[in-house]
Amino acid sequence: MHKDKLAIASDKLNIDKLKTHFKDKKVFETANIIAFYNQLEKGVNQTTINWRIYSLVQTGILKRIGRGKFGIGEEKNYIPEISAKLKTTYKKLKKEFPYLDICIWNTSALNEFMVHQPGRFYILIEMEKEATRSVFFFLKEAKYSVFLEPTKDLLEKYLPEEKEVFIVKSLVSEAPLQNIKGINTASIEKMLVDIFCDDIVFSAQQGSEMRTIFKEALSKYSINESRMFRYADRRRKKESFNKYLNSISNLRQQT
Repeated sequence: MHKDKLAIASDKLNIDKLKTHFKDKKVFETANIIAFYNQLEKGVNQTTINWRIYSLVQTGILKRIGRGKFGIGEEKNYIPEISAKLKTTYKKLKKEFPYLDICIWNTSALNEFMVHQPGRFYILIEMEKEATRSVFFFLKEAKYSVFLEPTKDLLEKYLPEEKEVFIVKSLVSEAPLQNIKGINTASIEKMLVDIFCDDIVFSAQQGSEMRTIFKEALSKYSINESRMFRYADRRRKKESFNKYLNSISNLRQQT
């Protein structure tokens, strides 16, 4: 796969021109989109246009109205709920470690996309690797049920009875985050890559459940694939992640 092929394709979407071109049409068809791109770029092939249509739908620029029928849509941004427990914990940590970049989120956020609802959730607290031990011991002293980068064996043997357990992990540099009401939390792109890369913490989200999560997330929300692939690359899983995404959506350009 050519480096940043997805990002290059995104640059050729001509979103502003497309919106202007179709602004007065409530419904238009695949053939109209093909004609639009052929006006801008002679000889563009069908596979490339299929990829562009898919990307435009995923980012909410286009909405599917029927088979081969589209309209101009609106972006559907994913905004997770930030619970009182997340807020309180985040504020405590920022008070103790004011200069630390911290991401906090609850695996219960994935329930929205799942068929089988797990009975236990993890509150994930991520920061630069050098600070993980300090944060772990701070939470331990504050009587939190907390694990530091747990192995599968450790979680199976020593997991307490609490419904929510805290896990401290190192934050991959340049991870895609979002700030909700002053709290740094995971973006939908980060969540999807994380469950693909980590089958220990996200053991309840593997197999057919992971396919369901991806399909639901991709259909409900605008997802920035370039951003998602950059993060998968940071986690050294870009190629396998791309293959997985292709396997669950035959509309994506095979790369």
